Amino acid sequence: MLKSDNRICADCGAPDPKWASANIGVFLCLKCGDVHRALGPDVSKVLSVTLDDWSDSDIDSMLEIGGNSYANSIYESFLPKDHPKPKMDSTMEYRTKFIRAKYETQDFLKPSLRITSKGSFDATNAVKSVTSSISSASGKHVADDTREFVGELNITVVRGIQLAVRDMLTSDPYVVLTLGEQKAQTTVKPSDLNPVWNEVLKISIPRNYGPLKLEVYDHDTFSADDIMGEAEIDLQPMITAVMAFGDPSRVGDMQIGRWFMTKDNALVKDSTVNVVSGKVKQEVHLKLQNVESGEMELELEWVPIP
Repeated sequence: MLKSDNRICADCGAPDPKWASANIGVFLCLKCGDVHRALGPDVSKVLSVTLDDWSDSDIDSMLEIGGNSYANSIYESFLPKDHPKPKMDSTMEYRTKFIRAKYETQDFLKPSLRITSKGSFDATNAVKSVTSSISSASGKHVADDTREFVGELNITVVRGIQLAVRDMLTSDPYVVLTLGEQKAQTTVKPSDLNPVWNEVLKISIPRNYGPLKLEVYDHDTFSADDIMGEAEIDLQPMITAVMAFGDPSRVGDMQIGRWFMTKDNALVKDSTVNVVSGKVKQEVHLKLQNVESGEMELELEWVPIP
């Protein structure tokens, strides 16, 4: 509940939601909670975050899914631009129509993940099926798959924007990407506060992964390199979308996921996961943290392991 994206209603954006759908994994305002309750507990199990007793399985379900951003990245991955979400002052008629389309008929979900039988919803919940202990795209269970890595990323470090000054008037920046024990580094760009790299760095994605850490440094010849800012890249929206979607080479260009900008992350704007010419790609625009200025632009491309 402390995460900023969970401090608003997942469906209408109303502040300070006091309800949640335990099996879907989202926080809800009173009005949207009433609509969810009308869907029935086989579709949405609504609980008060302050008044109801939560079972261990209810809490585990919320933690497994990850909250509003992760659930919406699946349930709204195919939300048309001309189909706006309800607002906190929207009519109950429009609110109900949207919520039923989102969760009951699942109009904005990848078609192959839609649940046709209400009775099977809890057992085959689409979000839980792609966020729990990542299974391979072929459907092979994790217990039967002993590979250490689930895929690779080609990360194009595109450019830096208005980076911080660390020398007299400029800086000599380079970028370091870290995931677990893996590190990859760009070249140094001498005397450039708006460097263009367009360099591709490769990172393997382990089965148990965390955020990808990005750090920008100023290269110094006679002293330790100075930090010029840092940021974390949440890989879950891309990997969740990849595992849910399957083989992207068989379909046309489309959006399949989204990492939402919140007060808790470094995104300058929402970052969408797209199929482009048969490949899964994601553009990321970050504001560097713990520094007076600076932004970074990157492009991520998923590379499956045969």
